Parts: sequence; structure tokens; C-alpha cells
Amino acid sequence: MPLTHFSPESSARWSRRIALGLLAIAVSMPTAAAQVDDVRAVEALDIEYQAAVERGDASSMAQILSDDFVLTTGTGKTYSKSELLASARDGVTVYEHQVASSRTVRVWGDTAVVTALLWLKGSSAGKPFDYRLWYSDTYVRFASGWRYVFGQASLPLPGGALQSK
Repeated sequence: MPLTHFSPESSARWSRRIALGLLAIAVSMPTAAAQVDDVRAVEALDIEYQAAVERGDASSMAQILSDDFVLTTGTGKTYSKSELLASARDGVTVYEHQVASSRTVRVWGDTAVVTALLWLKGSSAGKPFDYRLWYSDTYVRFASGWRYVFGQASLPLPGGALQSK
């Protein structure tokens, strides 16, 4: 329909619809500051989690892991929250290093994914280990805050060599 057929009432109605649509879009989009805050919060939580694993601190790990948490390793083995906490408590595995580098955090609304290169060094049942692997950790924002819900770890990198992205 040519613009000459729009009445002033019709134009005003369309203007209101466009304005309301733009307002809805603006309100639904997180601000850049909120996005940065979420990235920082998730990054800090992931650092805290890795440090808790290194210390064998099952209590701190329990606060970060969601109750339905699952970790899948590069071999296909899965671990639940209760299995990871039991492993932290039994002291069979002792970490000298559980340090992540090359960490990237991406946030989409109430979901965040952390990808990092992890260096693990220590002993398990008296046998030493020293290797690096890539991991992706998924966090979800609940009413109580961010929780670690799913982890996936690669196989150890060949030769344990540091390999960046």
C-alpha cells in the first residue's frame, strides 16, 4: 500500500508498534556490563573449583557442583557429583598441580561455557602422573547462583606437551 494511503491514526499506530518492539528488544538484551559481570563470576567460580580439586576440598566442590552434575572424560567414563566428592575425600589422588590456562568464558543468558587447558600433576594410588588436557565446563545460573552442571575432558594430550589453541 502506498504511503499516501496511511491516515495519521494509522501512522501513529505503526509508530507505537515499532517503538514497543524496539523497547522489548532493548529490555530483553543483557547489558554489556551485566555480560562482563557474568563472565567474571563464572571465571572466578571455575578457578575456585579447580583450586578446590587441587586441595581435595570436597566441601567447596559440593557448593559449586549441581546435584545432577556429570563429568565425561575423553575415555567415555562418567562421574557424578557424589563420585567426585568421594574421590576428593578418600585422598587416593593427591595433586601437586591442577592449574588451568588459556581459559575462555562464554555466556549466553543463564548458561556459560568455560574452555581451558588443564595441567594435572600428582599421584594416584602412589603412581605419579603429569599431563595436560582440554576441558569444557558448563555452568547454569540458578536462583541460588551459578552452578557447575556438566564437564567434558579430552584425553591427555600427546607427550603431555603444552598445546595451545
